[in-house]
Amino acid sequence: QSLVSSSKWLQRYGLKRNKLSLSHILSQIGFQHRKDYVTTLGKPVASRYADGLFPQYKRAQDGSVYNLTAKKELILHFLDCLIGAIELYKQRMEWLTSESQQIFGVIQEQCIVIVLDFGTAAATEFDLCRDALSMVLVEQVIQISRFNLIRAAQDLMKWQQKCTPVSEHTVKSAVTWLWKLDHMTAVSHTSSAEALLEAMGDEAVSS
Repeated sequence: QSLVSSSKWLQRYGLKRNKLSLSHILSQIGFQHRKDYVTTLGKPVASRYADGLFPQYKRAQDGSVYNLTAKKELILHFLDCLIGAIELYKQRMEWLTSESQQIFGVIQEQCIVIVLDFGTAAATEFDLCRDALSMVLVEQVIQISRFNLIRAAQDLMKWQQKCTPVSEHTVKSAVTWLWKLDHMTAVSHTSSAEALLEAMGDEAVSS
């Protein structure tokens, strides 16, 4: 919902087309103070008729000067748009740095395998890992198409043989499977690599 909302806000404020770039705004609220080449003087000369008639803004990037002619209403319109855009970015940053996104980032692929390698984690760390994994399943995996879980161990464990369609039922089943895992299982030096190879062996998997 947050991503859809963000997309709508981006379209509303035109950020995808740089409608709120400084250059675009300046072109809407004024005109550039031009220089032209004067042959008799042999150099570019800026017109002076606008001096004192308009407020002027000098761009730090290239030194260009704009004469500002917009009425208060148009300035306030752009002010509202910019405030809305700033609020949008704040919301997106809050979402991207909260809950499962903060730990796992944003899952964008539609068919994934999550490889679980708990190593020799203590019991409390093991439970924290399962809490985090449960969170990503409920918050993010529920929004994609297919998934699977594989636990790296000497005796590799798979939740399902192949990636399974996502539904409330399958997500709940995966969470239940996760919390039924034994804390300690026999591990080997190659178990992580073997689990990754097993995950990549499913041709439907994109991540």
